[in-house]
Amino acid sequence: MLLLDREAIAARFDADRALAAVEAGFIAYSRGQVQTAPVQNFRFAEANGDCCVKSAHIAGEEALVVKVSTGFYDNPSRGLSSNDGLMLALSARDGRVLALLQDQGWLTTMRTALAGRLAARLLAPSRVARIGMLGAGEQARAQLEQLRAATDCRELSVWSRQAAQAVAFCDFAATLGFRARPAADPRAAAAESNLIIAATPSREPLLRRGWIRPGTHITALGADGPGKQELDPAIAAEADVVLADSREQCAAFGELSHAVKAGLLDPARIVELGDALARRARLRRSDNDITLADLTGVAAQDAAIAASVLG
Repeated sequence: MLLLDREAIAARFDADRALAAVEAGFIAYSRGQVQTAPVQNFRFAEANGDCCVKSAHIAGEEALVVKVSTGFYDNPSRGLSSNDGLMLALSARDGRVLALLQDQGWLTTMRTALAGRLAARLLAPSRVARIGMLGAGEQARAQLEQLRAATDCRELSVWSRQAAQAVAFCDFAATLGFRARPAADPRAAAAESNLIIAATPSREPLLRRGWIRPGTHITALGADGPGKQELDPAIAAEADVVLADSREQCAAFGELSHAVKAGLLDPARIVELGDALARRARLRRSDNDITLADLTGVAAQDAAIAASVLG
């Protein structure tokens, strides 16, 4: 069995190879070429934490991948990372354990950031005036890193519940070439941005429909388990284009689920990311369109990014 820690995984990691693998994984998922099991979600309310277990095998790949990912959101105040986890690769031919990827949640962060990059490629406005970032944690940092390839905009507003974290994020953004400033609240971030990334573990709406400018794209990442929510359901209901990494999963517990369950959004309107990528066409039809991507995370991403490291 191959044992790889986070440093060894990062040394093997190639962003372009991983992006191609994740894109192919989404396409395979939408074509029904991925075996997967129901997601296991655990919540630890008193510790402000959660854990998910996802597994998948992409047809033709050597390995079945099982991923365990945790998020304990008060950890930074204790000097600990908010994310941890691992991936286990097992042979789909003879069942042997092939590799243990002790990535501490890093591969989950990266595959989500790559999905955000793909969504922006399909839906971002032709001219991004300013990026609005809700959240200033590890996922927000990875999203910003990957967005550099999807837009040439380098103006950024960032909001975090912790003001000091927003300031630190601005310093980080500056190292990537962004001119960043903290936003007083989510409404202020939305008021000056037409590409918004929501990357928080919120359990109540942070953005309201009336705050969203015409022509804005929103990628929402936080509603990756039951009870989580970052957006007013009216945003999904009234968006011109609604994209989901998994139509079934997003309607069940993703950001879109709140609009679907309220009868505000017909699931038939939801475009699945893998289908859109297979067509190789941008989904935005007008510079005035409001577009939304709901990324809950699918196990095909985990299998794909693990293969990109092990291959």
